[in-house]
Amino acid sequence: MKVPERTIDYKTHGIVIRSFPRAKLVSDRFHVQQLATDAVQQLRIEHRWQAIDQENLEIELAKELHKEYVPDLLENGDTPKQLLARSRYLLFKDETAWTPAQRQRAEILFRIYPDLEKAYRMSRNLSHIFSSTKEKELGYTRLAQWYDQVEKAGIKAFSSLRRTIQNHYITILNYFDNRSTNASAESFNAKIKALRSQFRGVKNVDFFMYRLMKLFA
Repeated sequence: MKVPERTIDYKTHGIVIRSFPRAKLVSDRFHVQQLATDAVQQLRIEHRWQAIDQENLEIELAKELHKEYVPDLLENGDTPKQLLARSRYLLFKDETAWTPAQRQRAEILFRIYPDLEKAYRMSRNLSHIFSSTKEKELGYTRLAQWYDQVEKAGIKAFSSLRRTIQNHYITILNYFDNRSTNASAESFNAKIKALRSQFRGVKNVDFFMYRLMKLFA
């Protein structure tokens, strides 16, 4: 039996182990991938703040020289600040799903910020490991190679993800046993919240549990 890790409160971990002694905890792949995506976006935001600061300095300099400020435009018509802001959504996607405009923007973005391209490639590689690997031993090898790649890259934004994989690699690897996720648990939780919202809260817990059993059992 597989129990998605995200669905278990650590305070009740002992209860689960006692009730289901043969169960294995599984770190949900989508939450691991989300950490990688967040790291890419964090790096993009850092570059955007730097671009904003640079633009402010140039505006102040133009004022001191009594000149009109004219921003530098890239070949697609974006300023560096706009380029970084408008690249947000393309960094969530695989490059095969980019539109022609997004592809052009990505080429400019990665040329100016090569570390952002490196972070994006590592994020997509992690996603491909989860989507294409079906054997646990192979998954272990690929994740170890990916981990080494992240260490060598030295991108600070990936430090939290690196520590997460280091601390939870056993439950992450358990995903490859049956490719288990907590999608069904998340879906059921959404149904419970929707039912509870219809009654504007729950006063009689026993009756509420009875309704859940009748509706969803």
